[in-house]
Amino acid sequence: MKKHLVGKTLLFVFFTIICAIILVPFYAITIGAFKPGKELVRQGLNLSFDLSVMSFDNFAFLFTGDHAYFTWFFNSLLLTVVQVVFTLLVSATVAYGFSAYEFKGKNFLFICVLLIMMVPFEILLLPLYTLTFNLGMMNSYSAIILPGIANAATIFFFRQYLRGIPKEIIAAGRVDGANEYSIYIRLILPIMKPSFAAMAILNGMNSWNNILWPFMVISDAGKYTLPIGLKTLLTPYGNNYDLLIVGSFFSILPILALFLAFQKYFIDGMTAGAVKG
Repeated sequence: MKKHLVGKTLLFVFFTIICAIILVPFYAITIGAFKPGKELVRQGLNLSFDLSVMSFDNFAFLFTGDHAYFTWFFNSLLLTVVQVVFTLLVSATVAYGFSAYEFKGKNFLFICVLLIMMVPFEILLLPLYTLTFNLGMMNSYSAIILPGIANAATIFFFRQYLRGIPKEIIAAGRVDGANEYSIYIRLILPIMKPSFAAMAILNGMNSWNNILWPFMVISDAGKYTLPIGLKTLLTPYGNNYDLLIVGSFFSILPILALFLAFQKYFIDGMTAGAVKG
């Protein structure tokens, strides 16, 4: 009993330390959002809570100043929503095919999915850029959305999740006269809600923070996403730290809200996807 109590205490202390480590950067950027840019230049982003230099000036400038921050914000929001919806639908459909049907070359194709997961995106940049240019999709949102809608990691996760669903459900649907599309839409998709929530958070976070590929294909300033827009605030001729720090603070909020809204399903989906199959 005593050993069990000591183990639980050590585990609690360990996770408390991990939580503190995770929250420190969020605390630093929150405090920094209330400090003027010149203070950040002089002392950097730190944990000091000095009321003498803190104000709401950065927030006032964010909402009333002459800048394109909210254009970048809504561009990123639109792209994230569209990309996540298409990625989940396409990846879930592919995973359902791997899980529910037997066909020639199935194992080979799934091995290809696993191999794609092992390839760093940086290796694909040049051929993907060449293909995008040849298709005439440069400087368009389709160039950002299309390459990632069949996400290998998402397909793998959905496939593992679906392997834990009894195939008798599919057989029962067929016996009742439902076609394959009805079985998938009415029987399988509702069961996949926890996995959808988990993958929505992970894919949403990746899409929201993505800067490398959008930076390469988008040249029109009016189409900049939030990460690209924030990057343009740092130039050799001057840095707008006032907008950069408060803009970075607000950029965290959508993903934080997404996680808080779906955290229950996220935990259920990650747990189920990890142990089934």
